[in-house]
Amino acid sequence: MPRSFALTAFSDIAQLILLLSGTVAFVPVALRSSGRRRVFWCLVTSGVGLWFAYQLFWTYTEVVLRSEVPDPSAWDVVLFLHFVPLMAAIALRPHVPRDEYAARVGHLDFVLLLVWWLYLYVFTVMPWQYVTLDVAAYDRNLNNIYNTEKLVFLGGLIACWATSKGQWKRFYAALFGMSICYSGASTVANWAIARKVYYSGSLYDIPLIASMASLTWIGLQTQVEKPEPQATQASTSYGVWIARCSMIAVFSLPLFAAWALSDAELPVHIRIFRVSIAFGAALVLGLMMFFRQGLLDRQLMHLISHSREAFENLKRLQAQILQSEKLMSVGQLVGGAAHELNNPITAMLGYSDLLLSTRLSPEQQSIGNKLGQHIRRTRSLVASLISFARQTPAPKGQIDLNILARTAVKLTQPQSEALAVAVSTEFDSAIPRIHGDSNQLLQVCIQLVTNCLHIMCEKGGNTLKLSTSSEGGTCALQIAAAVPVFGDTESTAMGDNLSLSACQGILQEHRGQIFFERRPDTFVLRMELPASQASPETPRETTDSLGWQSQPYA
Repeated sequence: MPRSFALTAFSDIAQLILLLSGTVAFVPVALRSSGRRRVFWCLVTSGVGLWFAYQLFWTYTEVVLRSEVPDPSAWDVVLFLHFVPLMAAIALRPHVPRDEYAARVGHLDFVLLLVWWLYLYVFTVMPWQYVTLDVAAYDRNLNNIYNTEKLVFLGGLIACWATSKGQWKRFYAALFGMSICYSGASTVANWAIARKVYYSGSLYDIPLIASMASLTWIGLQTQVEKPEPQATQASTSYGVWIARCSMIAVFSLPLFAAWALSDAELPVHIRIFRVSIAFGAALVLGLMMFFRQGLLDRQLMHLISHSREAFENLKRLQAQILQSEKLMSVGQLVGGAAHELNNPITAMLGYSDLLLSTRLSPEQQSIGNKLGQHIRRTRSLVASLISFARQTPAPKGQIDLNILARTAVKLTQPQSEALAVAVSTEFDSAIPRIHGDSNQLLQVCIQLVTNCLHIMCEKGGNTLKLSTSSEGGTCALQIAAAVPVFGDTESTAMGDNLSLSACQGILQEHRGQIFFERRPDTFVLRMELPASQASPETPRETTDSLGWQSQPYA
C-alpha cells in the first residue's frame, strides 16, 4: 500500500496494541512467581514496557501530532535502554538452582549495568545531538551501539538456552527467535530510514510486528513452576565472572576518556564533553563498586560467623557423640555387673527373711530388720542400674518429699548413731507432692545425708538438721550440718570431695538442682525439685540473714 495517514495510523496503533498485550501477558506470570523468579519476570516485563513506552511516543507523534518523528530524538534512549532490564533478567539465571552468589546479584548489579550502558549512550551518541548537531554521525553511532547491545543480549540468550532444559529451554528458544527477528528487522528498517525509503506500514514493519506479536504468545505459553528449593548449590565461577564484568565496566571508563582525547579529528567541544562524562561516570561507578564491596565484605563476615558457629556446633556434637559412646560402654558394663549382683542379693534377702523367721532377741530382731531394709534398698538400686543399662525410662509417680526424708534418716541412722550425731527434723506438712522415681530420689537423699555425716566425721560436729519447705512451685529439702571449723580453702576442697555428680544427674532428669551454702559453723546442702502441679522454674539464688549466697553445686 502506498504511504498514507491511514496506513501510518493502522501500523502504529497495531504495534502499540501488540506491545501493550506483550507487557500485560507477563504480568500474571510475575505475580504468580516468587523469589528470584519473580524478579526475573518483573525485569522482563519492564523491558517490554520500555519498548511499549517508546512505541507510544512514536504513535503519538505520527498519529496525534501528524508529524515526522524527529531525528535525533530524546526518546531514542528509551528504545536503547529497553534491552538493559532484559539483560539483567537473563543474568539472574532463574533456570539454575540458587547459588552462593545469587543473594548478591541483585538490584545493585542491575543499577551498575544500567549506569554503564547509559554512559555508553551518552558518550557515543549524545555529543552529536546536544554538543554539535550532526544527524549522520548521530544515526551512525546510535545504530552501532544499539547493534552491539543486541548482540550482547543474543549472546546471553544463547548461553542460557544451552544450559537450560525443559520449559526454560523452550522459553529461551522462543525469546531468542523473537530477538533474532526483531534485531534483523530493526537493522533493515534503520538501513531503509537512512535511505529515506522507510515509512510506517511498509513491508519493513512486517517482521517487526511479527516479533511484537510473538511476545504475547510467549507470555501466554509460559507456566509458573514450583518455587525453587531453599537448598543452595555452590557455583562460585559464575559469581567470579559477574565480579570480573563489573570490574571491566569500571576500568573501561578511563580507556574511553583516553580514546576521546587521542582522536584529533573530533571537535574540541565533543572531546571535552566525553572526557567530562567519563570522569563523572567513573565517580558514580566507583562509588557503587565501593558500596558493593562493602556489602560483599559484610556478607563474607556473616558467612565466616556462620562457619565458625557451625564448626563450634560440630565440635559440641562430636563431644556429645563421644560421651554417648562412653555412656553406652558404661551402661553395658553396669548392666552385666548388676545382673551378676542380683543372685547374691537374692540369696542374702532370702537368708535374712529366714533369719527373721527364727526366734531372736529384740536386739537381734532390730538388727535383722535393718539388714533386710538395706538389702531391699540395694536390690532397688541394682534394678535402677539395670534400667539405666537398658536405656529405659524409670517409672515415675507422685512422691511425698517428707516420706523420702524420713526414710533417708532411718536408713542412715546406724551411721549417725556411730558418730554420736543428733539428727533433728522439721518437715512442712503442707508441702506439695513431687513427680519422679522414688528409688532414685531416695538414693539422692541418702547420699546427701551420708556426705554431711562424712563431713562432720572429718571436721567435727554433733548436730544434723533436715527440713522441708515449698515456695513458688518449688519443693526443697535442706540438710544443715554443724561444723565448727570450716575455712574458705577447706570449703572448696570439701565441695570437690562431695562426689555428687550421680545425684546431680538424677536431679537434672527430674528438673531439679543441688545447692550448697557455707555459713558460720554450719554447712548446708539444699535439694530443689519442681512441685508436681507447677511448671519447672529456673532455680533461684537465695540469701540468708547473714549474707551468705547459695551457689549451685557442680
